[in-house]
Amino acid sequence: MNSRKPFFHWPLRRAALAHRRTRRELLTWPAPVRGMLWMVLGGVFFSILNTLARGLSMQLDVYETQFLRYLFGLVVMLPLVVRHGWQAYRPVNIAGQFWRGGVHTLGLILWFTALPHIPLADMTAIGFTGPIFIMLGAAWFLGEPMHRDRWVAALIGFAGVLVVVLPKLSGEGGWYNLIMLASSPVFAASFLITKALTRYEKAGVIVLWQALTVTVLSLPMALPHWQTPTPVQWLAFAMTGVLGTLGHYCLTRAFHTADISATQSLRFLDLVWASLLGWLIFGDVPSQSTWLGAAVILSATVWIARREGRRPVVPLPE
Repeated sequence: MNSRKPFFHWPLRRAALAHRRTRRELLTWPAPVRGMLWMVLGGVFFSILNTLARGLSMQLDVYETQFLRYLFGLVVMLPLVVRHGWQAYRPVNIAGQFWRGGVHTLGLILWFTALPHIPLADMTAIGFTGPIFIMLGAAWFLGEPMHRDRWVAALIGFAGVLVVVLPKLSGEGGWYNLIMLASSPVFAASFLITKALTRYEKAGVIVLWQALTVTVLSLPMALPHWQTPTPVQWLAFAMTGVLGTLGHYCLTRAFHTADISATQSLRFLDLVWASLLGWLIFGDVPSQSTWLGAAVILSATVWIARREGRRPVVPLPE
């Protein structure tokens, strides 16, 4: 009997061993640093997702785009549900899942309404007001310690956002800038509910139920102006489903691993990714105020990352 292993056996084994070694090494890092890494990875996924979503929203009805983006996120999760069984994804608090889905849907309605009318870099910068609302809510409603350096980093980053946003408010699309700005406190409330849910729900459960609730709640707004997508658009929606699921999983892991307020400054790195993708895909050249604001934001990001890495903490279980 031939006992030779398939030719791909050893590469797969090496990859599995490398993955285990990397995971063991990462678990030795401080919890805030690991939370920040999850946040940065999620930001990369969401930046690519936002690029696809903006392109689709310029071709189809914005609320149809919202519905199909989350429908495909749900489709991506279904094989995992079939594999592990429905009980593995049954939430402890189903009412909390629907509350989170309803709040997130409201934020998405505002966000998608403004999306086709605002460059990616400016849209991302406006969204950076969210950490201010998140830090306030985390301190007031979740009882997280609010260290002074986190406030300093958030306020410096917010000052950088103002450098980006203020020159655009009086120009073309100014009202859409305000609509986009209005979505920030709503998304902040959604993220705070997510943080509360991570205390007793698994990340996969939260991601699945967000996709399910947002899909159901977005359907009525998608139907009145429905337009059948082209094959290329269907493929793009499938990609948004994968990217969105990965992005929300990363954010949920970040919120589980570290205090939510400790991870928020890393969201400001999304401005770099958005500026690059907006220039490559849509020809949006970031203004001088955008780059100046980005420099201020990145300074705050690097500073708080170094501070959080040195802060003594009790690591949370993975």
